[in-house]
Amino acid sequence: MEQQLAELSIGQVAERTGLSVHTLRYYEREGVLVQPVRRAAGGRRVYTEDDVEWLFVCTLLRSAGMPLPDIRRYTELVLAGAGTEPERLELLRRQEQRIDAQREQLDRCRDLITFKIGVYEDVLASSADSCSRSTG
Repeated sequence: MEQQLAELSIGQVAERTGLSVHTLRYYEREGVLVQPVRRAAGGRRVYTEDDVEWLFVCTLLRSAGMPLPDIRRYTELVLAGAGTEPERLELLRRQEQRIDAQREQLDRCRDLITFKIGVYEDVLASSADSCSRSTG
């Protein structure tokens, strides 16, 4: 007996992935899904668990700052199958370098903020000390 795949509506997929219905339609138009979205009677989009799993991959890549054209290319390479691993690896290594650069920038920002917090804590502590001496 053949196993029936669960059919999910666009609303159900939006709820499960945290993506808006608009974003799901956009991803479909932009070609980042590994299989065409099937249509039920009346043209209603029908998704599968495999679609949801792939959307989680896309969401993580997007959250990591990967540009949509790179995600589209990654999808194309996955669909092309064996032999595309070197190019997939290169795409992921480029994204890893972008993340490393972002982390370095964020570390510099954090250092500045930490310094400024110390400056203002010192100013407030010294203001509190002078107030207690003058009233004390």
